Amino acid sequence: MTFAQVLTPPSVGWIAIAPEIVLGVGAALILLFDVQFKPKKSQLAFATALVLVTAFVFTIVQYDRVQTFNSATTDQVTDLVAQAFPFNLMIVLDSNAVFGRFAMLLVTGLGLAAGWRLFERLGARAAEGLALVLLSAAGFTFMASSTHLMMIFLGLEVGSISLYVLAGITREQPRSEEAAIKYFLLGSVASAVFIYGVALTYAGSGSMNLLEIQGIVSRTVFTRPAVLLIGIALMVVGMGFKVSAAPFHSWAPDVYQGAPGGIVGYMASAAKIGGFAALIRILFTAFPDFASTWGPLVAGIAALSMLLGSTVALVQDDVRRMLAYSGVAHAGFILTGVVAGGAGTSEVWFYLGVYTVQLVGAFGVVAAVAGAASSGASIDSFRGLSKRVPFLAATFSVLLLGMSGLPLTSGFVAKFGVFTEAWQAGYEWLVIVAVLASVIAFFFYLRVIVAMYMEEPVDEAVAMPGLSVRTSLALAALITIVIGVLPGPLLSLAGEASPL
Repeated sequence: MTFAQVLTPPSVGWIAIAPEIVLGVGAALILLFDVQFKPKKSQLAFATALVLVTAFVFTIVQYDRVQTFNSATTDQVTDLVAQAFPFNLMIVLDSNAVFGRFAMLLVTGLGLAAGWRLFERLGARAAEGLALVLLSAAGFTFMASSTHLMMIFLGLEVGSISLYVLAGITREQPRSEEAAIKYFLLGSVASAVFIYGVALTYAGSGSMNLLEIQGIVSRTVFTRPAVLLIGIALMVVGMGFKVSAAPFHSWAPDVYQGAPGGIVGYMASAAKIGGFAALIRILFTAFPDFASTWGPLVAGIAALSMLLGSTVALVQDDVRRMLAYSGVAHAGFILTGVVAGGAGTSEVWFYLGVYTVQLVGAFGVVAAVAGAASSGASIDSFRGLSKRVPFLAATFSVLLLGMSGLPLTSGFVAKFGVFTEAWQAGYEWLVIVAVLASVIAFFFYLRVIVAMYMEEPVDEAVAMPGLSVRTSLALAALITIVIGVLPGPLLSLAGEASPL
């Protein structure tokens, strides 16, 4: 028997990574298309939309494949295992991965439409910006479908490095370059912390595959589990940086204030989807037996995020910094669903889905008012907005009320879901903190609405945004209202999104 006969070739399932392949190849083709033909911005927009639609179609195919897996008989399971766990168990095709791709592709499409004026201003570098957006989306979706810690880290780096460049892509504002440097330095620290946690996890368990780690942990009695527990804590901290949870949030206000207004909404939403997708996969797949240990850590981070984010947002005079601190608070709200363990997966994904859409829409309004390539957005520029551009004021009000959790909006359903799961998991004190933080948050959202409708306009003129911007903002506001009134379909879809 030869050495080659002993080796077992890895199972290959291209459909499991088809959306990522489409996004990566699409990014390369857009750059080549730009170099070769010097297309118009409308042609670049069409090419990017075609890439996203193709990736979305493949995601639908994946969803159908997952439904086939779930309804398979015992005799069919063996034949389907290789398709569900291709590439030697480094990738998994399950409902958690599919829902993550749906959320990421929706946010990417809305974010590009809402910030399209930025890409028009980039001129010859528009194709570079579009390629970076597609590459970052591919990296973050890998985080949702990976069952190997090194694959999660690879997706994290591909997505994060793309965002570092996007933060300073305009080169017009000193704040933009400062934001890119801060994002890069602190993001690198977060990546280093995460990879150190991966190393300690490997030292404590002997594996980097989450499914193998789950089996090792479930059948092993650890007399000295310190190395493994420290590894889990460091990975949680690393993801805490990415989702801007306190006390790892210090980069977020400066980056979201300084980065180009047209891309901030996508940056904030994509990082949260990727970070929470990885956190769900790691904690719920590999370490459900340690939930009593990592649960209090996550609960403490959640409580601090909600209180700090809500209170500091109250005193902000820049709307973009206010939304950044609001994002810190929302990271805490989402973590209240994480502490419930696997039972809270659907509520976490529902919250992520509706909140990231609201976030993209909110930053889209800010970019329309303050400028797609600008840094900062003073609250003074929103005074009397209802008299200057009623459409922007109305959509922004709907999105802010949705983020506040007002009844009949999707935000209320999302908060009710995560709070209920946390209460049932025995974290009653955390739910009380969350409700208090929600009341505080309502005031700074209301402050902006009052400025738009009850104060006199400033002298600055605001033009009606273009069709793509109006469409994305209207769609974000419509989703906020419709999902709030009829949450059933999205709740049903999110209910299936549980990691293996």
